[in-house]
Amino acid sequence: MTLPPLRPSALAIDDLLPQTECRQCGFDGCAAYAQAVADGLAPINRCAPGGARGIAELAKATGLPFVALDPEYGTEMPFARAQIRAEECIGCSWCVRACPTDAIGGSPKHLHAVLEARCTGCSLCAPACPMDCIDFVEVGREWTREDARKAKRHHEEAWSRRIRQAALEDARLARRREAASNVPAEAAAAAAAAAKKNFMADLLALAVAANKMICDGSER
Repeated sequence: MTLPPLRPSALAIDDLLPQTECRQCGFDGCAAYAQAVADGLAPINRCAPGGARGIAELAKATGLPFVALDPEYGTEMPFARAQIRAEECIGCSWCVRACPTDAIGGSPKHLHAVLEARCTGCSLCAPACPMDCIDFVEVGREWTREDARKAKRHHEEAWSRRIRQAALEDARLARRREAASNVPAEAAAAAAAAAKKNFMADLLALAVAANKMICDGSER
């Protein structure tokens, strides 16, 4: 690979990408792919959501010749949004973790739903779903530059929120470690013994309940 003749910045290239954050290009998002193109480390024909029009725009911006979309990195398809089949959703939240734009809402063990205004159709939620209950429905229009700008903003918001959450979780664990280090050894041992006793009591209660169910079933 060689540097693009016109030497556009990574930001200028990123502005031409659809911002779906699908990672089909083999990079960790649109910004990473834009940086690779600017550095001459990736060709301009790996963005399937951008399709032929996107490749043409990249060719014009970089001075590189137009080339067809590399089929190894996807195929050009109509814009489609994710849709969760409610009757099959178990509320595991794996799709929430996979979504780059916070386009899926729901609490653990409860029904989840797609926020259409934030969905880019990236498809990252589909392989994350253990129930395979996510479909993609064509919306009957093209993905626009305005859609791309909104998607970029949503992605940045989601990334910032996750950074804040990670920092809060690290602080919480640090407080727990500090509190644990200040507990006398005897008290810590007593707490561990009590926890073990409670655990064994719970197991015994479950065994008794299970045995009762079996006995009741045999009597019927």
